[in-house]
Amino acid sequence: MIAKLRFKFIAVSMLSLFFVLFSIMGIVNLLNYQNIVQQADSVLAILKENDGKFPQKFEKKHGPNKHTDKLNSSELPYESRYFSVLLSKEDTILSVDTGKIAAVNTKTAMEYAQTIYRSKKTEGFIKTYRYLRYEKGDSTRIIFLDCTRNLSTFHNFLLSSFGIAIFGLIAVFLLITVFSKRIIRPVIESHTKQKQFITDAGHELKTPITIISADIDVLEMDLGKNEWIEDIRLQTKRLTSLTNDLILLSRMEESKPQFNMIELPFSDLVFETSQSFQSLSMAQQKHLNIEIQPMLSIIGDEKTLRQLITILLDNALKYSTEQGTITLSLNQQTKFICLTVENTISPSNSIEPDRLFDRFYRGNESRNSQTGGYGLGLSIAKAIIDSHKGKVRVTKKENAILSIKILFPRVKW
Repeated sequence: MIAKLRFKFIAVSMLSLFFVLFSIMGIVNLLNYQNIVQQADSVLAILKENDGKFPQKFEKKHGPNKHTDKLNSSELPYESRYFSVLLSKEDTILSVDTGKIAAVNTKTAMEYAQTIYRSKKTEGFIKTYRYLRYEKGDSTRIIFLDCTRNLSTFHNFLLSSFGIAIFGLIAVFLLITVFSKRIIRPVIESHTKQKQFITDAGHELKTPITIISADIDVLEMDLGKNEWIEDIRLQTKRLTSLTNDLILLSRMEESKPQFNMIELPFSDLVFETSQSFQSLSMAQQKHLNIEIQPMLSIIGDEKTLRQLITILLDNALKYSTEQGTITLSLNQQTKFICLTVENTISPSNSIEPDRLFDRFYRGNESRNSQTGGYGLGLSIAKAIIDSHKGKVRVTKKENAILSIKILFPRVKW
């Protein structure tokens, strides 16, 4: 449990940092890209206003214009590399101006222009060139602006920022991994003390319970049988069962429980264990269906696996409806051996599947002393499943059926 808690702490911390860090990097780079596009569009707007060329002078006499005001620099024509192509409505090239760029020849400019003309887009990028298309009388002019330098700077910043972010994530991961032990140390100490208290208290309770049981036998010999002695004996047995379950659960939750893990015939084990419930189900006028695929094997501890089957079937019998149906099935799936126990429940049953394996949890309808137990059986079952590296899924189906499905790893031959 402590290892899982530590893993969850590290996972939540890293996911939170990943989300925040990469959100910031994404927003910064998006704003950077939008700034490049806006600047390119501003330059293209100036070229459009002057029919594919820059004006002779950037002066206030051009009038208030957001583009000229923003880029009012005499160096702009010398810093910009651009070309333009004029086309007719029939997709015929009328003129090509590549005098302000050396990286593009006339043939390439014509190919770019025809590609954009057929796409019918008015603006965008073709390779590293930002273009603007507009109609001019019966012809169409497409102006291209070279954004190679700006895009190269953007790509370098993008790679650098995300590279630094990844490096930071790795560094933080190492730090959190190292310091997570100190962070959850109080939880570890509290959990250890809790388990130790349960174990010690259980052993201490065994002695007075044993004495009480012996005293009951002596009283019965002196006074004979009566309802008060029988009630004391019943409650003593329940207290003994509770104490043993608490000690067992504490041992099951140890980091390395002592099990005799061997390959065993799981189909035979499930069949033999479930057969002992046939007579009990008939006595309660309930139907127990057993569907077991033969020749299935897993790696596990025979004693605890038998206990697991017993707990699941006992729970299904206790809390199924009158004259209800219990189904036990075992079959092989792609990567797992699937053990499923289903039982009918009342449609009004308020059982919560997510809490079914919590200690001392029982549904509202099962809070009845006649059913026996204290709600620890399924907690022990969950500990057995975890110790065998299994997975459990609990569902409450629409047709008033509670299904517990357990997946065990298959034996690899």
